[in-house]
Amino acid sequence: MAGHIDEKKLVIGALVIIAVSSLALVIMPYVQLKHIEAPAALKPYTDVQAKGRQVYMSLGCVYCHSQQPRDPKFAPADEKRGWGRASTAADYAYDQVHLLGTMRTGPDLLNIGARQPSQDWHLGHLYQPRAYMPGSIMPAFPFLFIERKGAAKPGDVVVNLPPDYKKPGITIVATTDAVNLVEYLKSLDRTYPIKKTIAESLTTDKPAAAAK
Repeated sequence: MAGHIDEKKLVIGALVIIAVSSLALVIMPYVQLKHIEAPAALKPYTDVQAKGRQVYMSLGCVYCHSQQPRDPKFAPADEKRGWGRASTAADYAYDQVHLLGTMRTGPDLLNIGARQPSQDWHLGHLYQPRAYMPGSIMPAFPFLFIERKGAAKPGDVVVNLPPDYKKPGITIVATTDAVNLVEYLKSLDRTYPIKKTIAESLTTDKPAAAAK
């Protein structure tokens, strides 16, 4: 009869589609997954760095900054900009969740700790980005700091702004969240040597035999 729907064929077709999709999107990727050891030079995050990473996520930094320099064959500008070698899976061994990013309104940050290891610079840049990068469109994060009248107190982490941005009689003090965030940014350094092929990355380094 015209317009009749064969329910049996409909169910079988749906099951076939589900089976093929599960094979292609679940089973095959699972079979391909291999355990990759973290590079010896890559250290787990300290408690302070891990807390800073949470601040990084809470501020939405991942929406404007990537953490994945690309291969020169696909993006030669990445290396020329000084963002570092192309990242590998092992570089993210201690990252949960991953913060690869999808946009670059600002520069890639996977190696910002190597490019800029200064705590003073990072704190000042967070407080007022344009004091360090004229024309920057990065938002300032003044709520990560305390503006205090008078001199600093013992234990304060003071932000040393460039002369043109200092406020007479006011001391800018970094909060714990600001300090933690900077420690996380300083930990982003993937400049250590890597294995060049997938096969090499799946092998565990063996200690060199003792000289006879």
